[in-house]
Amino acid sequence: MAASLNNKITADVLVLGGGPAGAWAAWRAASQGANVVLADKGYLGTSGATAPGGTTLLVIPPIRQLREEAVQARLRAGGYLSENAWIHRVLDEVEGYLEKVEAWGYPFPRDQEGRTLRTHLHGPEYMKLMRRAVRKAGVRILDQSPALELLQDEHGVGGARGVNRLTGEEWEVRAHAVVMATGGCTFLSKGLGCNVLTGEGLLMAAETGADLSGMEFSRQYAPSAGFGSVTRGRMLAWSTLYDQQGNEINRGDRTFGSLQHQLMKGPVYCSINLADTEEKRQFLRHAHPIFFMPLERAGIDPFRDKFPLTLRYEGTMRGTGGLRLTGTDCRTRVPGLFAAGDAASREKVTGAISGGGAYNASWAICSGNWAGSGAAEYALSHAADAGHRILQPAGRYGLVHTSNTASPLNSREITTAVQREILPIPINFFRSEPVVRGALDRLHHLLPDLHHHVAADDVKERVRARETAGMVAVARWIYTAALARKESRGLHALAEYPDLDPRQTHRLLVSGIERIQTAAEKVPHASELSVLTKEGSSS
Repeated sequence: MAASLNNKITADVLVLGGGPAGAWAAWRAASQGANVVLADKGYLGTSGATAPGGTTLLVIPPIRQLREEAVQARLRAGGYLSENAWIHRVLDEVEGYLEKVEAWGYPFPRDQEGRTLRTHLHGPEYMKLMRRAVRKAGVRILDQSPALELLQDEHGVGGARGVNRLTGEEWEVRAHAVVMATGGCTFLSKGLGCNVLTGEGLLMAAETGADLSGMEFSRQYAPSAGFGSVTRGRMLAWSTLYDQQGNEINRGDRTFGSLQHQLMKGPVYCSINLADTEEKRQFLRHAHPIFFMPLERAGIDPFRDKFPLTLRYEGTMRGTGGLRLTGTDCRTRVPGLFAAGDAASREKVTGAISGGGAYNASWAICSGNWAGSGAAEYALSHAADAGHRILQPAGRYGLVHTSNTASPLNSREITTAVQREILPIPINFFRSEPVVRGALDRLHHLLPDLHHHVAADDVKERVRARETAGMVAVARWIYTAALARKESRGLHALAEYPDLDPRQTHRLLVSGIERIQTAAEKVPHASELSVLTKEGSSS
């Protein structure tokens, strides 16, 4: 980035990302007395996956048996890679945060006895309240201001630099702690926009020395209208699926397990005709309004007509991978850097399976609070003003290079090349060692292109170049981890290793960008799976 900056800000805590996790982190840090800045690539309140839709919540009554059954079920489903203590933390705390949302004015419904039902959040209303709460807490909000690189010194991370999309003005925030609440990667197949999720947050963190975990469990595909990009798997519970000849394939399917195979055979069509009353239809429209927009614009009545169905790859968003957490306050191994929401690995609560829906929504709320609290405590322990730190930019890939002889960086061409390797179901869903290895080799060859020249005065291209670099990095981490886990567990499967291997009940860590390294991390409940396996063999 250019050395001359028009907007320099000093704070205690900088939060990057304006989805639920980022909003909660900013609110919590400010509530603990920290001076907080939040920078969002979109507009806090409307950006991210939650704002235009809706989400269920992980709310289980505080009955010991019910809670323990839920925790054990998640532990088993997640291949024993989650941690009981972390799941209990979410269950114990999320209800309290939802009570606060209600106090802020959210209209939760009530049952016949007048008890509040805090099981679902309507995205637009929820995020409108979160923006109001964040502003009331005194947080300075930088809308339309994507961060492009982190700042660091010998003591750790100390802020970030970015640019305002609307004015072209560069900004720099110096802070003692940074909460990374943006970084999930969806590898969109319909091009890049102003508020897409392309992994640049994970790249920024990795450039400072942070490592990642669970990247092999980024294999989630979700259903969408064939001409749209909005994924809402819940709709399949109310739908009938048909083949090209109009023959019924499935009815009320929520597992999606057969959809990949069906799409390999030919087109699949959907009708949400199991929502057979006006009450059910209105419920779905209210819960997921954005899902219906492209259908209605095309003149399709989704409750009666058939429309083409496809699967969109959701990368680390409904996958599990992200920055590795090293403490209960969501710190990473880099001093001063915390992670929350989809930027963090969710293995501690979801294990090897997706946390999509209730788990991810509740995780965003809780991890945002934990990271915000941890960041505030860390920052306020420093007596000196963050503005006095001698910081250096950590960014390297997809940034401005001043050499007149450098080749121009073609973001769209590189993005398309990444998508060719990461989006296709035959490569990334039906994984096999030779196919994944070939894709990874081709992705490695894209890395040198990220050092090419980007025009300093083209804000849109500068942001797109950094997003592109994030996509390349995340794709390489995903396939490196996939080849390292020689078994099938949760969201990860390799054709050559179709069974779960109890000896691999550990987390896989990846680090580095030029040269990616892998390592194993022990998990608390690995011995429990080993015991079950031995008992099953003896019986």
